[in-house]
Amino acid sequence: MLLKSLVGSACTLIGAATALKFGTSTRFSLIFSPRRFSVFFARFAAVRWVAPVEVKAQAAALLHSVVRKSNLVEQANMKIELLPALSDNYMYLLIDVDSREAAIVDPVEPIKVVEAVRKHGVKLTTVLTTHHHWDHAGGNEKMLKLMPGLKVYGGDDRVDAITKKVSHSNTFKVGSLNVKCLSTPCHTTGHICYYVTKENSTEPPAVFTGDTLFVAGCGKFFEGTAEQMHKALIEILGRLPPETHVYCGHEYTVNNLKFARHVEPHNEVIQEKLAWAKEKCSNGEPTIPSTLADEFTYNPFMRVKEPSVQEYVKQTDPIETMRRLRKEKDNFRVPKE
Repeated sequence: MLLKSLVGSACTLIGAATALKFGTSTRFSLIFSPRRFSVFFARFAAVRWVAPVEVKAQAAALLHSVVRKSNLVEQANMKIELLPALSDNYMYLLIDVDSREAAIVDPVEPIKVVEAVRKHGVKLTTVLTTHHHWDHAGGNEKMLKLMPGLKVYGGDDRVDAITKKVSHSNTFKVGSLNVKCLSTPCHTTGHICYYVTKENSTEPPAVFTGDTLFVAGCGKFFEGTAEQMHKALIEILGRLPPETHVYCGHEYTVNNLKFARHVEPHNEVIQEKLAWAKEKCSNGEPTIPSTLADEFTYNPFMRVKEPSVQEYVKQTDPIETMRRLRKEKDNFRVPKE
């Protein structure tokens, strides 16, 4: 009964939003598809009891996931369209301006990808998979069926439909864009970040970080250690140019910043960023990209050498600080505001 109530609440909200947005409910089945329902069911099937207020909050969260807006970041050398997927994922369509060749990062919803490719009139040649988890690699096989001949890059044999396994510092091109593979094991052992540049360009580079680096946070250490995450964030990603744009795998920014505020309550940059992120999310807009320079000002996992962060976990060693921070974040209860 509870699950039916929860689904009913979500469907009511989604139907209303759809009617408001499109003036009709005829697109309801396209937006709230069986795939979305399966995601919704999986997330809430284990719930035994939920208070009515929590039911509404969870339904509203699902509604937000449906009406999230895409966004196009345009530079002289590349275009990147942010494509919201599932409840909080992002896929990224990377377009080389010169050749009109494109790559897609973590295409978990292939139909959306095909629509974006057609809209931009580009030639999709490449799939960049950050790691094997289903919400990142789960659309690869269907992507290949819809657009045969795609090259599927990944750093793990567990990546669905992989055709080209890569390792640290491997490079290849998407049109005239240079793509460098950065091995960042921890969230998964085969996690790869993709660093994109163009020769002789003055525009900022881009890095697609999957579930290694988020805005104001990092991924859980499912298959790795604090030492590995420290190396990934500080020694690998942290040494890229500070103006590099960071495109991460999920819209976790508000909750991450709430934890960052908890760690550093007197950090005004965090307070300002949180207010900004709340406003963006309330409008269904992405909080991505950030920059590496920005991350060093508010992301506690990239500030493990800062005395204020070390004081929070009562440590002076950066790696032990990383370990304690992750444990604290895993147990952190996001305050309701």
